[in-house]
Amino acid sequence: MVKIEVPEEIYHILKKEASRKNKDILQLLIEKLIVDPRDRALAYMKLHEKYLSEAEDYYKKGDLVQASEKYWGAICSLLNAIAELKGWEHYTHRDYNIIINNIARELGDVEIFRLFAMCKRLHANFYHNFLDKDSFKVHREDALKLVEILKEYVRRCW
Repeated sequence: MVKIEVPEEIYHILKKEASRKNKDILQLLIEKLIVDPRDRALAYMKLHEKYLSEAEDYYKKGDLVQASEKYWGAICSLLNAIAELKGWEHYTHRDYNIIINNIARELGDVEIFRLFAMCKRLHANFYHNFLDKDSFKVHREDALKLVEILKEYVRRCW
């Protein structure tokens, strides 16, 4: 990681904008600063790796709430990469559902719908902390399955 210093006022503006778009600051910067869609897709793939690594670290520490959001971030980053490569919108939860629908139909794999629904529950768990260890484990396994499907899909799009 490389650290960049910005004035506090600019950081707060970026944070506010990212929050308004339901993104984190890194996603916002990728969206705003990288022009070429293939470069943006590559940046989203790197972001996916970061989130997945953080998710696994939180999971090992037993912090299921933070792990939940990091798994969701890893999935969304993959969806963002796919959308960049395909020229699809990827700015809202609705867009993510459309992307998943497109992928599931294209691959003829209805299991993708269920896997994505489980990932959305991980995202909800970040806000409501309702998953116990056993149910979290099942959701995590499904998130990891979806990650592999989406990574393979990205490879096919590249």
